[in-house]
Amino acid sequence: MKDLFGKAILDYQTNNSPEDLVTETSISEADEMPVSYLFRTYNEMPELEQKALQLAKGSVLDVGCGAGSHSLALQNDRNLDVTAIDISENAVKACQLRGIENVKVANILDLDVKNKFDTILLLMNGTGIFGTLNETAKYLQKLKSLLNKGGQILIDSSDLIYMYDQDEDGAYSIPAEGYYGELTFTVQYKGETEDTFPWLYLDYNTLQNAAIANGLKCELLLEGEHFDYLAKLSI
Repeated sequence: MKDLFGKAILDYQTNNSPEDLVTETSISEADEMPVSYLFRTYNEMPELEQKALQLAKGSVLDVGCGAGSHSLALQNDRNLDVTAIDISENAVKACQLRGIENVKVANILDLDVKNKFDTILLLMNGTGIFGTLNETAKYLQKLKSLLNKGGQILIDSSDLIYMYDQDEDGAYSIPAEGYYGELTFTVQYKGETEDTFPWLYLDYNTLQNAAIANGLKCELLLEGEHFDYLAKLSI
């Protein structure tokens, strides 16, 4: 991948003429997103993210940390032991420049299970990294293996059913093949286009069923204003 998301983050951090990111999915048109949004403070975060940070405890793993705003809030405001990971080298460079003490380029699936955590955070549609519904079990098993006894996984997502048309009987016109929360995502930045990649939005019931099937308890913590929610998974 060209790491355009990471380039935008690093450009913003280093004042290198950052521009808006343009994102597009298989069910939505192109939409501009200011890179500054990824650098928001705790007070600027949505309630779901604030709730997750309030509940974080002990040693924390921030998966897909991006610009590192969640990690920074936990490290600086709550003095928690935070490990931040992202597959983007540029994003990790930006996190280092922002002062995150323990941040590295890593894929969650490659982490050594000898290192376990009390809290694992997956925020800003944390289920996205699963890619597809079929891959969800693999990720849940990995996350489960990284939890300390009594640990928790705090994860958010959205039910995308609202994106589909309804007929007069109230039934939704969802695709016959696959799961309706499976999207493909494209990112553009400074005239370049990233390779299209899969991105998964899970409705709460589907997440709960997947969690139970993989030996995890699933609890709905908070619902947002627009079909989004925060959930807690535990062993």
